[in-house]
Amino acid sequence: MKHYSLMLTGELLPDARRHAAVAALAELLRLTLPQADATLNGKPRPLNGTLTYERAADAKRRFEAAGIGCQILEEAPRPVQPSPAADAFASPPDLRVETTKVRCPKCDHEQPPGDTCARCGIVYAKFEQMQRRFARAAPEEAAREKADSFPYRVANQLLLLLFLSSLALALWSHWKKDQLPPPDFYDQARLEEPRQTPTDTEPFKIQANAITYDIEPLFDYALDGVVVSLHDSDAFWDIYHRKDWKDFINIRDLCVVWGDNVASGVFRDMQYKNTTWTCWISTADPVAAERFGWNQLSNNHVLSHDEYIQKAIKSAEIGDQIHFSGKLARYSHAGGFQRGTSTTRTDSGNGACETVYIEDFQITRKSNTGWRLTYRLSSALAVLAFIGLAVIFFVAPYRHRE
Repeated sequence: MKHYSLMLTGELLPDARRHAAVAALAELLRLTLPQADATLNGKPRPLNGTLTYERAADAKRRFEAAGIGCQILEEAPRPVQPSPAADAFASPPDLRVETTKVRCPKCDHEQPPGDTCARCGIVYAKFEQMQRRFARAAPEEAAREKADSFPYRVANQLLLLLFLSSLALALWSHWKKDQLPPPDFYDQARLEEPRQTPTDTEPFKIQANAITYDIEPLFDYALDGVVVSLHDSDAFWDIYHRKDWKDFINIRDLCVVWGDNVASGVFRDMQYKNTTWTCWISTADPVAAERFGWNQLSNNHVLSHDEYIQKAIKSAEIGDQIHFSGKLARYSHAGGFQRGTSTTRTDSGNGACETVYIEDFQITRKSNTGWRLTYRLSSALAVLAFIGLAVIFFVAPYRHRE
């Protein structure tokens, strides 16, 4: 039967920490810390005792787990029965190291054996206790370092940069997407006066949100124009349409210009704002106010109960050229609500808005498509980056400032 012995290489394995390896070696071989430290000096040190291969391999794994290099040597046949495997660790083996001199495990000063270091003054026993605590804490520290291997700080900085840049781009593109394009963007041939003709359509009823509305058509009506302002009647703050009037078919108000207002470009010199039922127009330029054709603008209360047409109306945005046709109409419901319509483009003030039951709605020119896409993408990126920052804030390990 073959027998084997172990030899320490005197070297530490890669990534091993010396203080932890010294403490582990001292515990395995029942050495003092200075003796264990002196053993790891780069020179091979054979261990006394012969073992079976299985026991030698087990002992080798224990040394290497502590970060200490170890080799298995095959022994020549001996007449003496090999010592049990436990003997390799049950009693201090002969490491064949000189005990007349030891090295301080802290400052590496070589000196005669004693309880304290002549140079740095440490007490070997206390230092050994501290090293053993380090050895026990090493696995936890390694696990903590592995968990901290993710570059939280770099990821946080990148996400912060992405959030700020995308937020700035979202704010800029939000402003640009509602800018009115120049006159040559539009199909001027279509921007003529609205067409209003007598209608043969009889009054009819429609239903929306369990409410029946009476529609009284007055004229057939068609309009081509440029949207300069709009108001959604289902806005949360518009309590008149939804709560007070129970008006669920006036889904949007569209303030529209056409004719010379667009061809001359003067429409870009005006400011527009829609409230619950009014389109407000203003300018600080008296020349622009003089040039602006006030009869080439209308605020339209557009009505529909058809889901497809409602979706088309909702897709219109400021700056778009649109076409719609339908009926200039009065409408009401049994709850006491009623609304009329203007039938001329020359009136102003209360009651000057056109109320149109929409039968067809088209966007003939879509404006600022690039800026609108930029706004959607940058807004989405800003939201995602903010979520990423929030996640890192809660999962990144806390680090004390040194």
